Amino acid sequence: MSANSNAKSRTSTDGFSEDERAAMKERAAELKKEANRGRGNKAAAEALDVLSKIAEMEPSDRALAERIHAIVTTNAPELSPKLWYGQPAYARKGKVVCFFRSGLVDKAPYSTVSFTSDANLADDSGLWPTSFALTELSDEAAKTITTLVKRAVS
Repeated sequence: MSANSNAKSRTSTDGFSEDERAAMKERAAELKKEANRGRGNKAAAEALDVLSKIAEMEPSDRALAERIHAIVTTNAPELSPKLWYGQPAYARKGKVVCFFRSGLVDKAPYSTVSFTSDANLADDSGLWPTSFALTELSDEAAKTITTLVKRAVS
């Protein structure tokens, strides 16, 4: 298969790859599910959805996602777990603050933990971190992410 035909198979005629379209469909299903849930059970159901998604991951991504989940839920209990584009995310008042992306799902050599513009990470330097590549989560990296999560909700 030539490089051109390979690129063509990954991109549909509307400009989105098959993976991007799948993520959008998953997000649409999440929104529909949210609309159909009763208010009382929503937070518990969303937390269960995140834990179920993590449990479905391949072992390498599952280990990373479990540690990120523990860091976020321990250090920022005010954030609510929810699925966002089919991946674990953590939101305040419905707005995602940080999220985990599986490298295997994205067909990337690494997974990521990222922060949205709703995270309180901006500083006077005009430059701050918003996304980190992960292939493993050392104790030092876990400390860095813990610090960022605490800062994101401060």
